[in-house]
Amino acid sequence: MTEGTTVELHHLFEGPEEAPVLVMANSLGTTLRMWDEGAPALRERFRLLRYDHRGHGGSPVPPGLYTIEDLGRDALALLDGLGIERFSWCGLSIGGMVGMWLASEAPERVEGLVLCCTSALLGPRELWDERIRVARKEGMDALVDSVVVRWFTPEFFFAHPETVENAAAMLRGTDPEGYAGCCAAIRDMDLRDRLGQIRAPTLVISAAEDPATPPEHGELIRDSIPGAGFEVIPGASHLANIEQPEAVTRAILDHLARQGR
Repeated sequence: MTEGTTVELHHLFEGPEEAPVLVMANSLGTTLRMWDEGAPALRERFRLLRYDHRGHGGSPVPPGLYTIEDLGRDALALLDGLGIERFSWCGLSIGGMVGMWLASEAPERVEGLVLCCTSALLGPRELWDERIRVARKEGMDALVDSVVVRWFTPEFFFAHPETVENAAAMLRGTDPEGYAGCCAAIRDMDLRDRLGQIRAPTLVISAAEDPATPPEHGELIRDSIPGAGFEVIPGASHLANIEQPEAVTRAILDHLARQGR
């Protein structure tokens, strides 16, 4: 794939046509369906744009390893193709990383920013190297158990097996090369120097029991973005929007309402 080439992202665009646009970006190993539970409430106020990152869901799987910039430029190409100049952004995990890149790269376009369970620098490199190796050599089934157990608190994991299995199915269905490509994007990312360039009103959301991006990662982002707010969701792990959908959706709506969105 030629450097700098974007791909056409699979997406779902719904809600009142005259409403302000809110883009929802999903986590590594999931699809746009990870936002299903919160989407109805969000659609009442926003024109909701959900999409699959390259290598995920219904989006193409370009060969090779990716960068956060690749993912960000894919998103900008999608927005440009839909004729969307200004928008708010909510991203979880890698979706938040793309949001930080985008809000620092094109600050004039981002009206509001919500960063969920994410990080500006997420090591160690060896963890990502191992995930890339396993995905390519053994396939996604070999990763499911070790990854999904980190997505939910133990209490939720055992009390809601159907919801957990739905999340596991998204991971299991992810293309191994696409997953490996996005793992490399996280491995090679360091957004810390960009955070001070973000001007969009920002809310950082962390989950109290998230082992992947614990609250101190959110605190670093909050401390680095001028005027950013910070909220910790109790009783949630990495996929806080699935485990505590009402609390996360309320936080998103409240923050964007304060910006007049």
